[in-house]
Amino acid sequence: MKTRAAISLATEQYGLDLFCVNPGGKPPVCKMINYSKQRFESQKREREARKKQKTAELKEIRMSPVIDTHDLETKSRKAIEFLQDGDKVKVSVRFRGRQMAHIEVGEEALKQFLAMIEEHGVVEKKPALDGRFLTVILASKVKK
Repeated sequence: MKTRAAISLATEQYGLDLFCVNPGGKPPVCKMINYSKQRFESQKREREARKKQKTAELKEIRMSPVIDTHDLETKSRKAIEFLQDGDKVKVSVRFRGRQMAHIEVGEEALKQFLAMIEEHGVVEKKPALDGRFLTVILASKVKK
C-alpha cells in the first residue's frame, strides 16, 4: 500500500496514527496505533522503573588519628548502618599540623575501624593518602 493511502486510511477511518515498525524492510512494515497512548504507556513504565531503582550514595565518615575507642565504636556503628542501607562509605582520617609526621598512627586507627566493620562491609578502594587525608572506600557485603 502506498504511504499516503495508508496514512489517510489510518487517520480518517480509524482515527489512529501510522507507526513504522521496520522502516528498512522491503516493503517497510507499519501498524496503526494510537501513538499518544502508546507513548504515555511507555513513559509510565519508565517512571515506575525509576521509582524502583535505588542509587547507592557515598556517605563520608571523618575521624582523627588520635580518636578514642568509644568514638571509634560510635562511628563504626554509623558506618554499619550506612552499609546496611546499601550505601557506600568513605572513611577519611584527617591529619592536622604535626600529625602528618606520624601517619602510622592514622593507619592504625583505620585498621581498628576496618576490623570493627569487617563482617558488614568490604574494602572497595584500598587506603590511600590524598593530601592531608587517608581515605578508604567501603561497599556493603549484602546487596539490597
